[in-house]
Amino acid sequence: MTTTVEAPRKAPPVAPVHRRNPTGTLLSVVAWVVGILFIIPVLWMLLTSFHSETDAATNPPSLFAPLTLDGYANFFGAQTGTSPLPALLNSLTASILSTALVLVLSIPAAYALSIRPVRKWTDVLFFFLSTKMLPVVAGLLPIYLIAQQIGMLDNIWLLIILYTSMNLPIAVWMMRSFLAEVPIEVLEAAAIDGCGLVRTLRTVVVPMVLPGIAATSLICFIFSWNELLFARVLTATVAQTAPVFLTGFVTSQGLFLATVCAASVIVSLPVLIAGFAAQDKLVQGLSLGAIK
Repeated sequence: MTTTVEAPRKAPPVAPVHRRNPTGTLLSVVAWVVGILFIIPVLWMLLTSFHSETDAATNPPSLFAPLTLDGYANFFGAQTGTSPLPALLNSLTASILSTALVLVLSIPAAYALSIRPVRKWTDVLFFFLSTKMLPVVAGLLPIYLIAQQIGMLDNIWLLIILYTSMNLPIAVWMMRSFLAEVPIEVLEAAAIDGCGLVRTLRTVVVPMVLPGIAATSLICFIFSWNELLFARVLTATVAQTAPVFLTGFVTSQGLFLATVCAASVIVSLPVLIAGFAAQDKLVQGLSLGAIK
């Protein structure tokens, strides 16, 4: 008589117990609250831009007032006949060209300060940082007098030069942190293959730090697009930018709130479009080197 021994049955797998992290939940709630607080003024501005001037000026504001496109029509010159397109084109030209110049100058400078460090590179970085310590308004009068002497007032190229010098220190600091993450072995291999400095930058370094370049470009573009003080003082009609054109709706006759909100929405669109287009590269660039 043979006896069969049954194999021991395996216990069913126990589902993992997910414990809630109170700290993580609290931080998520705080992040949502902060995000909502930041987006409410933008949504209110967007809603007000579709109201009439009478409804926009009520106190308290009317939330369910009839919607209209009068604010956008006034912004595009329905009443005054003044088109904002030249101002928008000036802002776009100054922002794009100055950002391109900043990248052309900052990438080789950051390469020299990170991968191939020059002598006393810390002093060089401090010099770049020290240029941001002087308030912009302190240098406004000398810049105005120099521009007047050389006949550069109300000239878009003056703004391009100023925006380039304004954003260059920030770009050098940002690009240096990105380039510091490039493995030195890759550059040594490129040198063995016969790549010179320019070819190494173009074919090796730039593709590796492309997210950082995108992040730097977007920040410099936003700073140039939103700049008001230089454009307000140094331009008149020919080189007038979009922020200066927007301030023209605040007159001695009063504040045209619906038109200003409509103008703010239109002026903000290029920055929003650039931000959404480079969103993935921006996140990668700002987080580059954060996790080792």
